[in-house]
Amino acid sequence: MPRFPDHLTGDGPTNPFPGIRVLERRLGREIPHRLGSNEGLDMPHRALRAHFGDAMVEHAYCYGDSEALGIRQRLADQQGIPLEALLVDAGADSLIALALRTVAEPGTAVVATGGTYPTFGYFARGQGCRLVEVPYEEAPGRLAPDLEALSAAARRERARLVYLANPDNPGGHLHDDAAIRQLRETLPDDCWLLLDEAYHDFRDDAESSFAREVLPGVFRLRTLSKAHGMAGLRIGYAIAEPATLAMMMKVRIHYAVSTLTQAAAEVVLDHPDETHEHIAAVLERRQRLAEHFRGLGAEVLPSATNFIGIRLPSVELAERVHRELLEDGRLIARPAHPNLGHVLRITAVEDALVPGRLAILERALEEG
Repeated sequence: MPRFPDHLTGDGPTNPFPGIRVLERRLGREIPHRLGSNEGLDMPHRALRAHFGDAMVEHAYCYGDSEALGIRQRLADQQGIPLEALLVDAGADSLIALALRTVAEPGTAVVATGGTYPTFGYFARGQGCRLVEVPYEEAPGRLAPDLEALSAAARRERARLVYLANPDNPGGHLHDDAAIRQLRETLPDDCWLLLDEAYHDFRDDAESSFAREVLPGVFRLRTLSKAHGMAGLRIGYAIAEPATLAMMMKVRIHYAVSTLTQAAAEVVLDHPDETHEHIAAVLERRQRLAEHFRGLGAEVLPSATNFIGIRLPSVELAERVHRELLEDGRLIARPAHPNLGHVLRITAVEDALVPGRLAILERALEEG
């Protein structure tokens, strides 16, 4: 089992501000009179009320539930994940930073695929870690994180943590459950696996038994930004052993998720049919988008996400297409990492399927 840093293994640090909702649960009763809380509870908020209405303003006054119990209960009920194995925070990005703060001391090595979701490398460097990158595995019809290379680098560099996005961003590749188990088994005992599952909801097997497992030595991160359409409100969750989450709580911001965000997330989670409808629509659009560009001769990579990846013949062509589209007010994604400069990523929204919307890319494919 990987270890935690020495400074976290004692009694402290302890959150000095657990919040009124946590206190109420500890006491077993409501606290109706908040006379010691400096939250601006008597602010009239006339401007906010006029702009957003009274219902929204009620969520502006108070700090959110630091344990996000309502959201965790809904996730536990809907996904069959133990309540004590869930931690809610301000999106998957915040959880990446939180995992690094929990286990990766400055100077330690962390391993990732060169060109994968760049926020991990950004946070790792900011934490003072030594970022070790391995190349993607590339072949016709395949752009995938190389699990053997990740494991070998972790052993060679004595890494404290390996990062893997599964499904991958920006390629879209999905490693099956057996491959993830094998990766965990081949990592050093003292190395954590940070499994970024931001696109989990778009997997065909999103409700499998493996999806509910709490894996030793693993942080599993998911988000409500994609399938649930809540990117602007910043909310996601981690799945890990309770002892691991307890360590994360020692280095977590007290009120990372706002009261408004929690209330909105509870409403969305209380209407899962809407989310399922959205996911089905995304998958249908993804299929149409992929078929359209394959018909133009593009190499469209297999994707288990809400986007497609197109691998162009050269970095120069991808750079030109991306630049010309942006100049024309059409933003698609092109990874900044030199390993993936020849890849373009297009989200499966209806706007991408409007005839002529991506004409610059279509002409480039027809000419090339």
